[in-house]
Amino acid sequence: MLPRVVAVALSGGVDSLITGFMIKQQYPDVFGIHFTTGYESQPVDTAFLASQLGFPVHILDLKDAFKREVVDYFVSSYMTGRTPNPCLACNEKIKFGALLDHALTMGADALATGHYATIVNDITCPDKKETGAWLEKGADPKKDQSYFLAMLSVSQLSRLIFPLASARKEEILQIARHNALTPAVSSESQDICFIHDKNFSDFIIREKGIRPVPGPVKDGTGKVVGTHKGLHTFTIGQRRGINIPAEKPYYVRAIDMATHTLHVCFKQDLATSVMHVDHVKWNQAGQTHGMAGITTKIRYSHRGADSDLVLDGTKGQVTFYAPQNAVTPGQAAVFYKGNRVLGAGIIQS
Repeated sequence: MLPRVVAVALSGGVDSLITGFMIKQQYPDVFGIHFTTGYESQPVDTAFLASQLGFPVHILDLKDAFKREVVDYFVSSYMTGRTPNPCLACNEKIKFGALLDHALTMGADALATGHYATIVNDITCPDKKETGAWLEKGADPKKDQSYFLAMLSVSQLSRLIFPLASARKEEILQIARHNALTPAVSSESQDICFIHDKNFSDFIIREKGIRPVPGPVKDGTGKVVGTHKGLHTFTIGQRRGINIPAEKPYYVRAIDMATHTLHVCFKQDLATSVMHVDHVKWNQAGQTHGMAGITTKIRYSHRGADSDLVLDGTKGQVTFYAPQNAVTPGQAAVFYKGNRVLGAGIIQS
């Protein structure tokens, strides 16, 4: 059933602006919501957005939820030696959790956002044979955001509309120019929107009020080859910042928070063929024990690797056909079959 009332999530950028423009042309009853996190570098002029789009834009204060579900999760993960992806947490808990719930209480039947990804459901494909809703890649491979949305549930996906699914960035910018639409913020959104200077280390120190704890750096033989100034500055596979001379550059292989030890190795020693995941969310009917011959992405920039997945409830084991470098605990592993997202889980130590 097509929605009668659609809410549009408006960040202030061009993608959500054009989303609002498109939705206004398709649905008679539309309103916008802009949510605040408490970490904005500048306020968004919602009145300016409303005047361009021709529908009201409400402001939703999600500062407390954002701090709890995203920032605290990010910081605590780093403090346990894991490398989290806060964008997945934000999408699951904030944008399509608290924000979606608020939109529904305001009378919306669906929420539209400016994500470059595809949702297949009764709205987008009334003739589909399989029940439920699922996620697929967006048409623009350079902008595809399906990786960041892979933890969403079927019930969340069934309430969402992504008008930019088939669009490319150049087309969105052209629509904005041709219709004299101006975003309220000029810059593209950052990967981690709450860290403006890209300095993870300083941010974590400020948030936790801690002093960095130095410790030993050990190579693959267990030999101490140097010292570090704090484990919270490192992630698996990292090369920069180790600053220890050797015959070849060192890379981070493991982080031991219990002993404050940084384990390093050479690049050829980073690869692994088997990976374990937990907290798996799976969206493939009839394949509850996993699937062979899928593609697994271990981070957003990863091209994806051919693999087999065996599931046991919310836990799983991935076997790669070819060893993969820098498998990082805390990051998301996202499983694909062609363009379709089958599910996702969190990489374990």
